[in-house]
Amino acid sequence: MPRTFLAFFAPLALLAVAACTTPFRADVARFQQMPAPQGQTFFVQPYDSEKAAGLEFSTYANLVTAELSQYGYTAARSAQDATLVVTMDYGVDNGRERVVTTPGYRRGYWGYSPFYSRLRYRSPYYYGWHDPFFDSAFGYPEIRSYTLYTSELNMRIDRTDTGEPVFEGRARARSRSDTLTELVPNLIEAMFTGFPGNSGEEVRITVMPAEDG
Repeated sequence: MPRTFLAFFAPLALLAVAACTTPFRADVARFQQMPAPQGQTFFVQPYDSEKAAGLEFSTYANLVTAELSQYGYTAARSAQDATLVVTMDYGVDNGRERVVTTPGYRRGYWGYSPFYSRLRYRSPYYYGWHDPFFDSAFGYPEIRSYTLYTSELNMRIDRTDTGEPVFEGRARARSRSDTLTELVPNLIEAMFTGFPGNSGEEVRITVMPAEDG
């Protein structure tokens, strides 16, 4: 019996581990007329000016700076010194409750249970015996509820000389987490995957967990 339990519950344990390393998926829409990098400089600022002095925004701004630098643009010390201004905003909603029903494993009347296969032709109680644990775990549907949150990152890049926009992008994702310190870095990575992208196209970007590379 212990070996049977181990064999049955081991896949469930693996599923639990897999759930912890679920890839982050975001829908990214981009509209762009980005100039090819030829010495342009940029400065990152928030939509809400009150966030400018905050350490949280500074952390996310550094991530955007690192991404743009990889594409050949150079960070400036201020918006006045830059040829491009990057304005971004981010947030997560209050979530929506979801209900999931998982079918039970019972087939017929305990006829499919491997735990009683040896008793099938020996015990007269095989077809009439009930156990609360097995009835709940294997006989009836399981109903679970969880909260699904929608997070979003909006980013706009304008020329400082004319004020003309050269990039507008939105990255949106649904997840079971509402922690911005986890969501925003993933949204930024999704936004800059294949940057600047095809104008007017919305794509699904998958960001793998750090431990999976």
